[in-house]
Amino acid sequence: METVAENIPTTKPKWLKVKLPIGQKYTELRGLVDKYSLNTICTSGSCPNMGECWGEGTATFMILGNVCTRSCGFCGVKTGRPETVDWDEPEKVARSIKIMNIKHAVITSVDRDDIKDGGSIIWMETVRAIRRMNPQTTLETLIPDFQGIERNLDRIVEANPEVVSHNMETVRRLTREVRIQAKYDRSLEVLRYLKEKGINRTKSGIMLGLGETEEEVFQTMTDLRNANVDVVTIGQYLQPSKKHLPVKEFITPEQFARYEKFGLDLGFRHVESGPLVRSSYKAQKHIL
Repeated sequence: METVAENIPTTKPKWLKVKLPIGQKYTELRGLVDKYSLNTICTSGSCPNMGECWGEGTATFMILGNVCTRSCGFCGVKTGRPETVDWDEPEKVARSIKIMNIKHAVITSVDRDDIKDGGSIIWMETVRAIRRMNPQTTLETLIPDFQGIERNLDRIVEANPEVVSHNMETVRRLTREVRIQAKYDRSLEVLRYLKEKGINRTKSGIMLGLGETEEEVFQTMTDLRNANVDVVTIGQYLQPSKKHLPVKEFITPEQFARYEKFGLDLGFRHVESGPLVRSSYKAQKHIL
């Protein structure tokens, strides 16, 4: 079944409209973020699920700066020459998590191909700092591919977070266009390697609406399961700006439900599939 639309849609459908975040837990965390100038992807990325996740005690933090060495066609993060590494960042992130009393933290980062270790040392030190300061907090690390270099991936394995995630983002055919400096098979090998090295729970995510077909989505999900990935998230791509790739189609909730059933039938432990799903959506569930 083809899902490529003949005409690029101009208005968002009703199922992509979200309510403003509310609730006591959200209000408390929002106040702390503002008071201490804490850097969360939840706020900087205007995530539609922020209220729900914060209500569950989950938040996402980005390390290694806000300038990426890659220029993916879907991503709103700035690209260019990043700033020097802040070696105090692990402690800063750990303190933020403590201030916010986060029960489950998701850590992500830009790509740092400018650094020999790809940023993996800061990654390892960040997990360790969080463990020291927040021993009851569980962790997911949403990592870049580290160019597939095993010694960099081994630092993540050594840190041993409860969940390690690396996103495929799209299907094989569209990878070169969507993830310009990434490789479909390299990402699969990263996920396979992490599982083989003993990571308990591996995870990946893909976006829909970039011109993929249903068959291609099924194949990507099958490839991920064959790499022993435990959790998959599937959501709608939304164009960050006019400079980014356009949305080719808004996928219906019914189609997302088909992908969820297919994934569960494949044997994934968790499948989060819906228009508003993002990588860290319901992340606290994925450690179970």
